[in-house]
Amino acid sequence: MQRVTNCLLIKNNSVLLLQKPRRGWWAIPGGKMEPMETVKEAVIREYWEETAIMVEQPKLTGIYTFLIKENDQIINEWMMFTFISVNGHGEQKEITEEGILKWHNVGDIDQLPMAEGDRFIIKHAVQENDVQYGSFTYTKDYELLSYKLD
Repeated sequence: MQRVTNCLLIKNNSVLLLQKPRRGWWAIPGGKMEPMETVKEAVIREYWEETAIMVEQPKLTGIYTFLIKENDQIINEWMMFTFISVNGHGEQKEITEEGILKWHNVGDIDQLPMAEGDRFIIKHAVQENDVQYGSFTYTKDYELLSYKLD
């Protein structure tokens, strides 16, 4: 099972998101963990690689599993560890190989094109102080079929 980490950097009630070119959807910056890397090391490294910002003191806010189904068969599965941070330093990139980086007001999240499950993840991260556990099931075209949040 693939493991990924991502982080929401929060400043002035806004979050930095990455617009992926494939679908034009906004996503939380992050990526795949390397072998023998801790979750915290991975999120700091991945965030730096995608944004040129070194997040400080990332705090775990969610652990999620994702299933992609086609004709009732699981065709892909991964686990994601989501963090938040309110501190970071560096000169933020505007355009990267991964897409376009832009700050968005938290209140605008519902209007942005993104995977439906990401809305739940972002809202929890910015509004709550505990760790959320969840699972999301999507079609291969990323239509949300079901989810469970705990």
